[in-house]
Amino acid sequence: MPSQLHEALLLLFRNRPHLAPELLRDALHLELPAYTEARIESADLTDVQPAEYRADLVVLLYDRKPVLGIVVEAQRAPDDHKRFAWPVYAVGLRARMRCPVCLLVVSPHEAVARWASKPIVLGGGNLFTPMVLGPSGVPEVTDQVRAVADPELAVLSAMAHVKDEDAGKALRIAVAAMAASLGLDAERSTLYFDLVFASLGEAARKSFQAWTVPSTNIRAISQNDTSPRVGLRARLKVKLRAKPRERCGAEPPCSSSS
Repeated sequence: MPSQLHEALLLLFRNRPHLAPELLRDALHLELPAYTEARIESADLTDVQPAEYRADLVVLLYDRKPVLGIVVEAQRAPDDHKRFAWPVYAVGLRARMRCPVCLLVVSPHEAVARWASKPIVLGGGNLFTPMVLGPSGVPEVTDQVRAVADPELAVLSAMAHVKDEDAGKALRIAVAAMAASLGLDAERSTLYFDLVFASLGEAARKSFQAWTVPSTNIRAISQNDTSPRVGLRARLKVKLRAKPRERCGAEPPCSSSS
């Protein structure tokens, strides 16, 4: 049964299909074909009964016609079955859409990413090699402007990096992602904020709680907010609305690096 973390990772790609090609291009340095649209496609890649092959998510890039299919797999632990299924996913999608296909594996664990990146021997001298993104490969989004422009990438960055030994950098990444979540619709805002907070390491969590000091303005802001982290969300809103002199200086969240 898929875990909450598995589903959370996939939800980022469902909410922003362009996230998959962005990561392939910017993090894994894959040259992409020109495209004008990225859309979610059916992930049911069954071809021959009774076997069923259903990928986690499929994103198709279009330029009037399909130009690249991306099979997205969220992988939390090694699974030998996937090393037989992944080539089937790619070949099935390629046959259906009549376009090139790649398989992108996203894992929250470096050891699993190393496992997934090993070429799969098909036989006859043929190999299938997934494109794999582990935590170290996810861009570090510390700039709030960039985070607001691409909130799903910001949340993925937080999930990958907020346990960093550098508590200051981890805090900047977390604050950027949380700030981006505040401007979204209520459902995504609550979900993304909670995902980031749940990912925080102990040092970064303490730093965040200390940075968002209580304010007398919280009650008015949070009166109608039903988030389970209502107090922290409200305190963050107050902090981000403060004048630059009040919230900048030497504090980690004011960095504009990315």
